[in-house]
Amino acid sequence: MSHTAWILLLGSGELGREFVISAKRLGAYVIACDAYADAPAMQLADTCEVFSMLDGEKLREAAEKHRPDYIVPEIEAIRTSVLAELEEEGFTVVPSARAAQLTMNRDAIRDLAANELGLAVSKYRYAKNLEEVFAAAQHTGLPCVIKPVMSSSGKGQSTVRREEDLEAAWDYAHANMRGDRQRVIVEQFIDFDYEITLLTVRHKDGITFCPPIGHRQERGDYQESWQPTPMSDAAIAKAQAMATSVVNELGGHGLFGVEFFVKGEEVIFSELSPRPHDTGMVTLVSQNLTEFDLHARAVMGLPVPTELRARPAASAVILAERDSGSLSYEGLAEAMAGGADVRIFGKPTSQPYRRMGVALATAGDTDAARRVARDAAHKVRIVYGD
Repeated sequence: MSHTAWILLLGSGELGREFVISAKRLGAYVIACDAYADAPAMQLADTCEVFSMLDGEKLREAAEKHRPDYIVPEIEAIRTSVLAELEEEGFTVVPSARAAQLTMNRDAIRDLAANELGLAVSKYRYAKNLEEVFAAAQHTGLPCVIKPVMSSSGKGQSTVRREEDLEAAWDYAHANMRGDRQRVIVEQFIDFDYEITLLTVRHKDGITFCPPIGHRQERGDYQESWQPTPMSDAAIAKAQAMATSVVNELGGHGLFGVEFFVKGEEVIFSELSPRPHDTGMVTLVSQNLTEFDLHARAVMGLPVPTELRARPAASAVILAERDSGSLSYEGLAEAMAGGADVRIFGKPTSQPYRRMGVALATAGDTDAARRVARDAAHKVRIVYGD
């Protein structure tokens, strides 16, 4: 069977699952990799490999076995030094090995944005023990936000308003660190009006922006998102200029999720992911081309429209409540009766607060879409079999 491209996907969660669908629609052959079997993207890919992305030898072994046209990371915790070696040997890493290295760690991308590109960022400092956390908090002032420099889906993040809570925040961050870097970032709490994700596509013909996505977080993890979110033309222009600066610095082709805090007309750079973003799940119903379609097109060197529009839409996550290795779902018909769509991710196990699915809705405006999506998410019930 002939294929348009061979893709080695590193990380096979729900974002990888949707990317597989988009890539296969364009004729790609996808090898999905993750640390556990039957991960969401593996269920739809052509074949799979099970290994830790932090195992450099296994990572190299998979690349040399499959000889992909594109190596596409879907998670942060990857042995990026091996990606750099593979890129030097002629493999194409998406968007680039340098992008993967810099964004795997919050400290590297923050330093690039603040020190090299001169972007507006919150006041921050790093710490690798409790004593340094106290010193960093003195620098930033309280309240402050503490999070690991490497983590997944906001895990380990907390906002500290009192000095006596710093130790608990350090312990929480330390317990949720990914990879092998025992370091946190302590940053000034920004009293923002709202926060956005600006999906930015760097492709063979230039840069294309999706309309800004508003989102709400709890425990550092996204709970709901909506698109488009109201922003002044001046604020959008600032965000687009900053996003252009950083994605051009990182290079390569693909979709980047660039996060900003907005206060009035002030726009402050927060974080960047060189891949589809969890808040961008809303594009499954808001845009004719989803963030996953756009990523696949950019990766494979296919045309990306110069302008993208979004109808008012929202997403709301469906969360697990406890650990379980046997799962089923009820209430889908009830959830969808109000006009929402539901996507179940197909994760084989659950744990508290793990995202297991998402409810999606469109409406006349984003407030109405948010209500429909939230109501639908609450009606989906996870049945734990053990």
